[in-house]
Amino acid sequence: LLVSKDLGKHLLEVEDLLQKHGLLEADISAQTDRVQALNAAALKFSELEGYQPCDPQIICNRVNHVQTCLEELGELAGKRRKELEDSRQLWAFFQEMEEAEAWIREKEQILAAKTCGRDLSSVLTLTNKHKSMLGELGSRRALLHQTMKRGEQILAKKRFSPGGIQEKMREVRLRWKKLEEVTGLHQQRLQEALNFFQFSAETDDLVAWLQDTYRIVSSDDFGHDDYSTQALLRKHRAVVEEVEKHRAAVLALRKQLALLAPEHRQGVDVQIRVVEVEQLYGEVAEVAVLRQQWLQDALAVYRMFSEVHACEVWVDEKEQWLERMEVPEELDEVEVVQHRCVGGDGNGTRCLGPLPHQRTHRSPLLPRFESLDQEMNSVMGRILDVNQVVQQLVDGGHPSSEEVRSCQDHLNSRWNRVVELVEHKKSQLSSVLKIQNYLLEC
Repeated sequence: LLVSKDLGKHLLEVEDLLQKHGLLEADISAQTDRVQALNAAALKFSELEGYQPCDPQIICNRVNHVQTCLEELGELAGKRRKELEDSRQLWAFFQEMEEAEAWIREKEQILAAKTCGRDLSSVLTLTNKHKSMLGELGSRRALLHQTMKRGEQILAKKRFSPGGIQEKMREVRLRWKKLEEVTGLHQQRLQEALNFFQFSAETDDLVAWLQDTYRIVSSDDFGHDDYSTQALLRKHRAVVEEVEKHRAAVLALRKQLALLAPEHRQGVDVQIRVVEVEQLYGEVAEVAVLRQQWLQDALAVYRMFSEVHACEVWVDEKEQWLERMEVPEELDEVEVVQHRCVGGDGNGTRCLGPLPHQRTHRSPLLPRFESLDQEMNSVMGRILDVNQVVQQLVDGGHPSSEEVRSCQDHLNSRWNRVVELVEHKKSQLSSVLKIQNYLLEC
C-alpha cells in the first residue's frame, strides 16, 4: 500500500486514498508502540548474566532490524502522504479550473443571448444586471488569480508533468480574456443604447413641452379689457422666457446626436425627429413673438377705448351743458358770463362756465364748472394722443383697424361738435356784449 503508484485520477478518489492512508498511519502508530515494547523486552534478555537462552548479539541484531524496518515504514508512510497531498493539490487545481471554465461558458452564453433593450426602462434594467455581473466577474477574477498561483506552485515543485497544467492554464486565460472582451463590448453597447434612449426620451419631453407651449402661444384669447390683457401679457412674457431658456436645449440636439453610436445617429427616424423639434421650436418662437405683439396691440386698443370713453364722458357732459345754456341779455350778466366763459383774456378762448337760468341770480340746479380753457386744452391733448395711437395701429395692420378708425372718427366728430358749440356760444356772447356796450355809450 505504501509503495503504490496510484495517486488518484480525480479529487474525490484522492480524498478517498488520503482517508485510507490516514487509517494506515494510525495502524502504524499503534504497531510502533507495540514494537517498541517488544524491543525493550528483548533487549533485557541480552543483558542477563549466567544462563542466556540466546546469543545477545543475535537479539541486538534482531531488535535493530525491527527498528530499521519500522523507521522505513514510517518514512514510506510520510512519503506516501506527501505524494497524496500533492495529488490532491493538483486535482483541486484542475477542479477549480473546470469550475472557472464552466462559469465562463455560462456567462458567454448569457452575454450572447442578451439584447440591449427596447426602451429606456429595459435598458436601465439590463444595465443594473450587467453591473451585478461585473461585480461577480471581479470576485471570480480574484479567485482565478489565486488558482493560477497554485498552479504555478505545482509547476515549481516539478512532481507532475507540466504539459497538462500549462495547457489548462493557457486555455482558461484565453477564455477569460475573451469573456472580458465580450463583457466590455456588451457594456459599451448598453451604454450606447442608454445614451440613445435617453436622447429619445429627452427629445420626446422637449416635443411635448413645445406642443403644449404652442397651444398656449397660439391662443386667441387676448383679454376683454385693460386688466385682463395686462395679466395675459405678463403670463406670456414668462412663457417667452421659458422658450428662450429651451433654445440651448434645442441647439444642443445636433451635438448630442453626433455623440451617439453610428447605428443610432444614422437612423432616418432620429434625424427626422431632430429636424421636427427644430422646426417646432422655430414655429413656437415665431408665434410667441406674434402673440406678444398682438397682446400689446390689444392692450393699446383697450387703453385707447378707455381713453376714448373718458373723453366722450367729458364731451357728453359739456355738450349737454352747452346746449342747455342760455345767453343773457343784461350787461351785468353778460359780463359775468363772459368772464366765466372767455376766461377774462379778451381773446375769446375756448372755455365755458355755468350760466344761470334766471337773470338776477344763478340757479342752484345748474352744475358748477371751472374755466373750460384748461379743460379743453387737456382733453385736446388726450384726443391727439388717441389719434396717434389709432394711426400706429392702422399702420401696423391691426385686425381691429376698422373698429378703431370708426371709434376715432366718432370721437373726433363729437369733439368738433363741442368746439363748434363753444365757438357758437362765444359768438353769441360777443354779439350781446357789443350791443350792450353800444347802448351804454349812447
